[in-house]
This record gives sequence, C-alpha cells and structure tokens, in this order.
Amino acid sequence: MIRRLRSIWIWGASASVIVFWCPVLAVVWLFDRDPLKRRTGRWFRSLGPVLATINPWRIHASGSEHKKPGQAYVVVSNHQSMADIPVISHLVNDSKWLAKAELFRVPVVGWMLRMAGDIPVDRSDRRKGAQAMLRCARTLRQGCSIVFFPEGTRSKDGEIHAFNDGPFQLALRERTPILPLVVEGSGTALPRNTWLFGPSQDIYVRALEPVPVEGWDAREPAALREAVRQKMVDELGRLRRSAGRA
Repeated sequence: MIRRLRSIWIWGASASVIVFWCPVLAVVWLFDRDPLKRRTGRWFRSLGPVLATINPWRIHASGSEHKKPGQAYVVVSNHQSMADIPVISHLVNDSKWLAKAELFRVPVVGWMLRMAGDIPVDRSDRRKGAQAMLRCARTLRQGCSIVFFPEGTRSKDGEIHAFNDGPFQLALRERTPILPLVVEGSGTALPRNTWLFGPSQDIYVRALEPVPVEGWDAREPAALREAVRQKMVDELGRLRRSAGRA
C-alpha cells in the first residue's frame, strides 16, 4: 500500500511539473532564433534533474571531465528503464535525442520533444529511419551531439545487450567521436511493465573517455560497435562492484 501511495504521489507531482514546464519551454522556444533550438533543448533537458529530485533516487553522476566543450559527440548509453532519461540529463544537456516516433504523439511530452528539436524515428519504416539518420548527420555537422540507446529497447535484466549499427555507422561517416555512457540502478528504480516505483535507490551514470573514430574502417562499423560495447560492459561491472551489487 505504501509503495502504491508513494508511486501515485510521484506520478502526480511529475505530471504537474511537466505541465508547468511546457508553457515555460514554449516561451523559450518562441525567442530561440538558433535553427537547432539549442537554448530550448537545454531548458528541456534541465527538466530531467528536477524530475529526479521528485523521485526517491540518489543520482551519482561522474565523468563530465571527459567531455570537451564545444565538441559534438555520438552519445551512446545502455538502457535499463524510462528513468534513464532524467538521469542522463545530469551529464548531457546540450544535445538532441533520437527517440521513438510514438513519444512525439504523446500530449505535452511530445510537444516539448518537438520544441527541443529532438528527432523521431519510426523503426517499422526503413525509409523514415534513413531520413531520421540523415537529420542526425546534419545536426552533428552543426556542432550538436546526438544521444542514442543502441540496444533499441530497455533491458529486461539490466545487462547490456546487442547494439544496433546505426550510431556507429553515423559516427564513422561523419568522423565524430563516440561518447559512451553507462547507467546502473535505474532498472529497479522504475521497473518494466509496472507503474510502481522501486524503493529509494542509488543510480549511477558515468561518461567514459570518448572513442575517436580515426583508424577505424568505415566499411566495418561492427568492429567499432563491439569495441564500444565491451568498454561499457566492463564499466558496468566496475560500477556494480563499487556499489556492492556484483
């Protein structure tokens, strides 16, 4: 019963904050003359830490020193739950996200995604998927990072599963370094297939050293993909050991 009441309060408080944020974001968007709407995107991303404070989470963010100011990255993160989105915003706020097209059709949230300039992708339509990647490429050329969940969906067991080639093909084609992020603890904070939040939780998000694409064969993205994935798997193990979860 306590878990249900707490979850109801969290969802209600989060919804109230989101509804309040939308008109504020609309004002920022209205006066944002940047074609990429960078200022609007930063305001939207700042919603993440606010939502995280509503939840019974203790966020431990590290590795920001690995990011070079003004450098665009292809950012790749593992995906444990919907909680990853506000958690990652503690480290990456000046970026665009590649997100499922369905999210852009959700009232209020979808409006904010569009105002922030995030990029919808319909994975059931290869042509639309290719168009989304072309838009990602244009965004990188304009100096703005793109955030991907290369697993394509949330992990059921918290492990890092197979990656899609898309982000790595993009990085090689655009000669853009890859910034790997590792998230640990969000899977039990907001489990799949339930609206109930987990107990008070430590959640870790860490940026690893960027992986340059120079020297990698652009015709073989799989090698780069697996090298980056292995770095993330190794880091996830270290995070779990340091947190006493191994």
